[in-house]
Amino acid sequence: MPMDFFTPLLTSFIPSCNSVYLLLGFLSYLGISGSVLPGNVVAGASLADGTRLHYRCNGLISLLLLVGLLLVGAWMDLVSLTAISDRGLELLSTTFIFSVIVTLLLYVAGCKSKDRSASLKPHVTGNIIDDLWFGIQLNPNFLGVDLKFFFVRAGMMGWLLINLSVLAKSIQDANLSRSMILYQLFCVIYIMDYFFYEEYMTSTWDIIAERLGFMLVFGDLVWIPFTFSIQGWWLLSNNVDLPTAAIVANCFVFLIGYLVFRGANKQKHDFKKNPKALIWGQPPKVIAGKLLVSGYWGIARHCNYLGDLLLALSFSLPCGISSPVPYFYPTYLLILLIWRERRDEARCAEKYKDVWVKYRQAVPWRILPYVY
Repeated sequence: MPMDFFTPLLTSFIPSCNSVYLLLGFLSYLGISGSVLPGNVVAGASLADGTRLHYRCNGLISLLLLVGLLLVGAWMDLVSLTAISDRGLELLSTTFIFSVIVTLLLYVAGCKSKDRSASLKPHVTGNIIDDLWFGIQLNPNFLGVDLKFFFVRAGMMGWLLINLSVLAKSIQDANLSRSMILYQLFCVIYIMDYFFYEEYMTSTWDIIAERLGFMLVFGDLVWIPFTFSIQGWWLLSNNVDLPTAAIVANCFVFLIGYLVFRGANKQKHDFKKNPKALIWGQPPKVIAGKLLVSGYWGIARHCNYLGDLLLALSFSLPCGISSPVPYFYPTYLLILLIWRERRDEARCAEKYKDVWVKYRQAVPWRILPYVY
């Protein structure tokens, strides 16, 4: 009996030519569209050597064009909208193997690089595990494409494509529920918002300071699309009948999470571009001319994490409370963000020294006011 169950499951993880074609076709499309479609060219943060990278923020038009092409292709019977949901596990393993290969190539290329710029200067510690995990170069590129920015875009688009394929499968199986609609709606709003404000990504810690290694490659290409979509997969085989009151409460959690998440990130991004920009109608309060203590950033030092956690929770609430499986994402995110917050605190304490002590006194709460 156990073998009868596990053998088909293990077999479903074996990559096929179709899964390889889907992945490479998707990444090729992103590479081409990202290079040729129009979009605002945004200057990234100033690097250690004073240089700045520039990013073409055309993710939204790339995504809309791709979805449009897929719909036309499905209408002409050239593609199947359930291709991803029919091959979920093999696509997962294919993408994982691809991530490992990319990590190894980045490691080899980094070790061989003689470039001394802040973007490409190798940072080799000698500990191969650390160097593979955290990466060696800050902003490696391939054929002129910044790989770090590219992989984040691929992960977010991949998440939406998986969700839409799951939605198509649900409609095909006549299993569309209010819970599925609610989950899909929240995710579509969140992902479309991400690409509408894609330039904000250029001021995040991942883009500015993290080197590109397995942690980010795997996180972007595998973790984001395949774990953030667990709720959709779960709803495919589990019927949840939410009462109207639960739907309203769920919408409220999403709305509050969105306002905090987007508002905090917008305030930070606007402040970095223009330190005199008004926040909530008032001139910004700043400590030592460096650290913002106005708006959301005067409430908690990492209040954007609180918004992110509320959004993650809202993605899971449509699944009800009968199983912990759909709550994997918010649980994981809580652990990740607390770990990341601790790393951020250590880095900022080292970077700003006494200024950071004053900032902590002015803003004592880390993520959730009066709790943490």
